[in-house]
Amino acid sequence: MLLTGDDWAAKFRDFRSEAWRLETLPQYLVPQEADEFRAFKEGARYPGPYEDDWIHMVRTRSVGRVHIVRRPLSDYLKFEFDRYYRHQAPAGEEIRILDVTDRPNPLPDTLSDFWMFDRSTVVLMNYEKDGTQINRQLFVGDVSPLLEYQRIAVAESVPFEEYVHGGRGT
Repeated sequence: MLLTGDDWAAKFRDFRSEAWRLETLPQYLVPQEADEFRAFKEGARYPGPYEDDWIHMVRTRSVGRVHIVRRPLSDYLKFEFDRYYRHQAPAGEEIRILDVTDRPNPLPDTLSDFWMFDRSTVVLMNYEKDGTQINRQLFVGDVSPLLEYQRIAVAESVPFEEYVHGGRGT
C-alpha cells in the first residue's frame, strides 16, 4: 500500500510511543526545500531556535533517527545539519550519525530508508539514487529484521551534537 496525503500524515499523528527513521542517502531532492537549499549554497544560514509542528512533536513525543554518512559531507548534508538537525536535536529529537567513512557499514549496503512507528509499523521510503522520492510504501511482513537494523544503527552511531562537536560534521 502506497502512503500519501492524510494516510501518511496519520502515521505521525497517531503513533503512540516512538517514530524512528533510518536515512541512508547523502542527498534528498525535496521540492519544498529547493529555494532554501539554493540559498544555503549561496551562504544563507538558519538561526534558531525556531518553532514549527515538527519541533513541537519532538518536544512532546519520542522521535529519533540515524543518518548514515560518508565524508566529505555533501552540500545537502551540510544543509540538513544546519537547517534541521542543529535545531531539532536540542528540542528533543534523538538524531544520531553513523559515519562509515573509515570503516565498513555495519548495515547491509542494500538497506533503504524507512520510518518505523511504535516498533511495529514500517514505511519504506523509496528513492531514486539522486535522492528524488519515488514513493512511501507500507511494509507488510516480519519487522524483526528492521528492529535489529535499528538496534545496530543506534549502537554504532553517535549523537548528532557529539558528531559535529567532534570536528567531523563540517
